[in-house]
Amino acid sequence: MATEIQYLVSEHNDSFHAVHNGKIVGEITYIRVGIDKLIIDYTNVEPEYRNQHVGLTLVRNVANMARKQKRHVITLCPFARAMFNKYSEFDDIRLMRMH
Repeated sequence: MATEIQYLVSEHNDSFHAVHNGKIVGEITYIRVGIDKLIIDYTNVEPEYRNQHVGLTLVRNVANMARKQKRHVITLCPFARAMFNKYSEFDDIRLMRMH
């Protein structure tokens, strides 16, 4: 039976990692700005794990954290921006629409 991918916040609380069988297979990094903003600046998923919603789940993890911290999100990362533009579930925390 295949093991599930785990999504863990990093030790420094500035990224989430997707971990499968002890190996980091995806990462999303973010920067807190002031008390009410957060910038997603980087997302990467190993090629063999792409098209399995790993990147989207990483974006959702950051989005959920931002909601709990009452922060709005700026997406500088092209992948995160594409997910914010594609899925309306992120509209409540989007600070500005970027194309």
